Amino acid sequence: MKFGTSIQQSIKFLFGFALMACAAVLFSGSSSEKPNLDDSKFKTETIVTGLNMPWSMAFLPDGRALVTERTGKLRIIKGGQLDPKEITGIPKVYFRGQGGLLDVVLHPNYKENGWIYISYSSPKKEGEAGEDGGANTALMRAKLNGYELTNIEHLYKASPNVKGGVHFGGKILFDKKGYVFLTLGERGQKENAQNLGKAQGKMVRLHEDGKIPTDNPFVKTKDALPEIWSYGHRNPQGLVMHPKNGTIWEHEHGPQGGDELNIVEKGKNYGWPLITYGIDYDNSIISDKTEAPGMEQPVIYWKPSIAPCGMTFVTSTKFKDWNGDLLVGSLKFQNIEHLVVKDNKVVKKEVVFEKIGRVRDLKEGPDGNIYVVIESNGSIVKISPKS
Repeated sequence: MKFGTSIQQSIKFLFGFALMACAAVLFSGSSSEKPNLDDSKFKTETIVTGLNMPWSMAFLPDGRALVTERTGKLRIIKGGQLDPKEITGIPKVYFRGQGGLLDVVLHPNYKENGWIYISYSSPKKEGEAGEDGGANTALMRAKLNGYELTNIEHLYKASPNVKGGVHFGGKILFDKKGYVFLTLGERGQKENAQNLGKAQGKMVRLHEDGKIPTDNPFVKTKDALPEIWSYGHRNPQGLVMHPKNGTIWEHEHGPQGGDELNIVEKGKNYGWPLITYGIDYDNSIISDKTEAPGMEQPVIYWKPSIAPCGMTFVTSTKFKDWNGDLLVGSLKFQNIEHLVVKDNKVVKKEVVFEKIGRVRDLKEGPDGNIYVVIESNGSIVKISPKS
């Protein structure tokens, strides 16, 4: 390398870093904010232990709950206890790194149709595109008969298969119009988040039976995958719908700094990796831009990164002071963040329930309490008001 070139690169690095530092002061919220929660109002109880790498949970109408274990098992919680008997019928799962059995969500009309939707990292099968020994995120649905999954239907699989164990996404969401959304990480190949011909770093929208809607934004775009709803994502690990206005909120892991909270809309580009508020793990600059024409800005971003995972809007009357607000879990800092939401903007942010553990999922239960899936010790914690 020539000496002059080295100086120019150093200046570029320092300039880009300074730009991001300035942006952090203006736009980010620090994960080190002191808790503003009055702990006397709430209690936390560990109600289930013994899980192995739990990832997601769903409440059945009969009072039981389903929990996925990333190792490839689907478990039942019954009467506050982990049922020792496992559910059979789970497809072969690519359990590697961040991959495995991921989200579990009930169909909105579950009482009538019995459909359970599950996402998982699916190993490459014969005839599929991509690397031998690789995998990508898939979506299936099935019905539960005792301890067995039946009527299994494989609805969708992202393409191509990629080796490595990072960035599978995997969050499932139903809207109120008969569609199901699935988040897809870019599988460590960041450039493909901008490639509409590959299902990496995307959110896809499907009919409930897996068929592709004819009004998806890129159905008529040459060489684009018709299932894509939005693109330019890194690794989306939170996905919820606003209970009143129906907007779709997503959060995703950034690199060092630059975790994002987004409102996701049809056909929009969320920028990764062309714009980002983060830097790479070796401190190198991924992009010297934090915004660009045609690319969306996050509602907020986190710097330093909190590794957001799990998210729920609060609607319960048990938490009336938080009604309409967001709770976001943190894997890195092992706490929960309470985000006050007004008019689709975050107007206040505070850390609550410090050192609760590595939060993998957050759900508001049918009883109005908040349930937290803790990855680090394989437990489920209930948060409820003190009487």
